[in-house]
Amino acid sequence: MSLKSLKKLRGTVAFRLTLWYSGIFVGSSLLLFFSAYFLLSTSLSKKDQEAIQVRLKELSSLYEVGGLSYLEREVMSEKKFERRETLFVRIAGDRNRTLFLILPYQWSEFNIKELEKRRLGAGLQWFRVSSRNSKHFLEVASIRLSGDYLLQAGKSTEERERVLKHFREIFAAVMIPLILLGFIGGAFLSFRALQPIRHVTDTIRSISTGKMDTRAPIPKTKDELDELVVLFNSMVEKIETLITGMRGTLDDVAHDLRTPMTRLRGIAELALQSESGADGCREALADCLEESDRILEMLKALMDISEAETGVMMLNLKPIDVTTMIGDVAELYRYLAEDKGIALETDSPEDLTLTADPARMRQVLGNLIDNALKYTPAGGRVHVTARMGEKKAYLIVKDTGVGIAPEEFPRIWDRLYRGDESRSQRGLGLGLSLVRAIVRAHGGEVAVESEPGKGATFTITLPAEN
Repeated sequence: MSLKSLKKLRGTVAFRLTLWYSGIFVGSSLLLFFSAYFLLSTSLSKKDQEAIQVRLKELSSLYEVGGLSYLEREVMSEKKFERRETLFVRIAGDRNRTLFLILPYQWSEFNIKELEKRRLGAGLQWFRVSSRNSKHFLEVASIRLSGDYLLQAGKSTEERERVLKHFREIFAAVMIPLILLGFIGGAFLSFRALQPIRHVTDTIRSISTGKMDTRAPIPKTKDELDELVVLFNSMVEKIETLITGMRGTLDDVAHDLRTPMTRLRGIAELALQSESGADGCREALADCLEESDRILEMLKALMDISEAETGVMMLNLKPIDVTTMIGDVAELYRYLAEDKGIALETDSPEDLTLTADPARMRQVLGNLIDNALKYTPAGGRVHVTARMGEKKAYLIVKDTGVGIAPEEFPRIWDRLYRGDESRSQRGLGLGLSLVRAIVRAHGGEVAVESEPGKGATFTITLPAEN
């Protein structure tokens, strides 16, 4: 592995997690070892001291029964026949001079002369005698007997140290593979856990090269990373949809703006070439103004749709009397309906109230009624109704017009889309796109049902309080 690759690896989250995991694992193992070692050492020391105290009690009892000579005979008899574990035993007289001593041959490295130099008082006392090589100690307990004798019993720490050394060797033999296993396991788990993040990173790299259809694999672990990948894919899908829509919109805008801009240029050229004087120029300017208003109306509608779809449209929410709103909007189109010979009818309950932006909802109803009047022939009918459901309100605009062809259903909500029937009608092709965008900004939905030649029914569903 090159130095550059090593530096790159050291900078990864997976590497840091591996170090943290391994460090915690090794630290926990060491803590466990030291705890077990301390408990084992304490237990062995306590066991040795208990054995020494028991021996002192037995020897003091023998002394009380038969005196010093009886005590010596019993101790020598036990040593001769090896009836029990042999301990160090010493009896001292006046001025701590040794009168009787049993020291197993394997403990000969201990300097017993040190015992004669100590000044000991009454009661049980503990001390240690070091060996000549200072590897082990003789742990000794002393008590006073009647007659001013000193009784001492002890045991070497060699056996205890041997057990502890064996414990340390076993732990070292086990710990080294455990450290390796912990590091390898930590690396595996960290790299496996962060695999979804690497997939997301690879997906972002692919998207940055222009592959917008790339998606990160979903780990299906049902944890936070699973949710993160799902949300990331959903966000990318939405971005792809928006970019695709933006490209389509820009193409449509470029196409639809070409006509009015060409018309503007044509009007201006004709006015310049014409010799009709001020009246001709005034008429040309009026035509230019009309085309400019049309372009501005298109751009404003596109801005409104974009604001609504991106969630930045400012809504002035307040309670609305739906019956009054429907009546006001229908009244605006009453004269147009009469001129075309179309019956415009309304029907809504008196107590239906919505919390919405009044201006935007009037714009929605106005667009739907305007569309219905455009595509309904003379003698037809446009019916606007409202009704209340379970925590929902429904606004319905139904007409008896030409209807919508089945193949046009998926595209009627697209920006600047105009079906075959609408080509002969004056319009921008943005009305239904704006309707859906505003309704969705209010948390609602809009749907359509239609059959060619039998009219169309647009249903707006909005949240409402019962």
